[in-house]
Amino acid sequence: MTASDDSPFGSHRARSILAEAGLQATRQRLAIVDILSGQPPRHVSAEDLFDALQSRGAPGSLSRVYGSLKRFCETGLVRRVPAYGNTVWYEMKGEDHHHFYIEEEDRLLDIPAGMIHLAELPPAPPGYELAGIDVLCRIRRTASEAGPGASRGAQTR
Repeated sequence: MTASDDSPFGSHRARSILAEAGLQATRQRLAIVDILSGQPPRHVSAEDLFDALQSRGAPGSLSRVYGSLKRFCETGLVRRVPAYGNTVWYEMKGEDHHHFYIEEEDRLLDIPAGMIHLAELPPAPPGYELAGIDVLCRIRRTASEAGPGASRGAQTR
């Protein structure tokens, strides 16, 4: 990172990403893109993102985070990951891939692209077209890995 990229509100890279999507580069949007596009890429909820923004001192409210995420989804910059549980997850749009959902932790892990092969899909009903396929594999720790006192349905978030 160069000195000009060292702002807690977003890097030059975040500015470029927003410009390519045709979005205005506000301090909050810069910080959101910077967090989502960090290494490794993250799956975040709006609440997690808001907490990360607050720790950086970025301006805004939780409702503005939801508004930014909605706008990012509309422009194709971010995608909403359909998942089980109470949390709605977001990630930067990139290479198509699928996810493991860890039930006890209410957390997502990426499944590398090319690991899932779908042989045949039904045609979409008349008047519709297939927009995408999301495979979500729900997983939980085995009894031997969970450790003593672990509860099967406990949420750790």
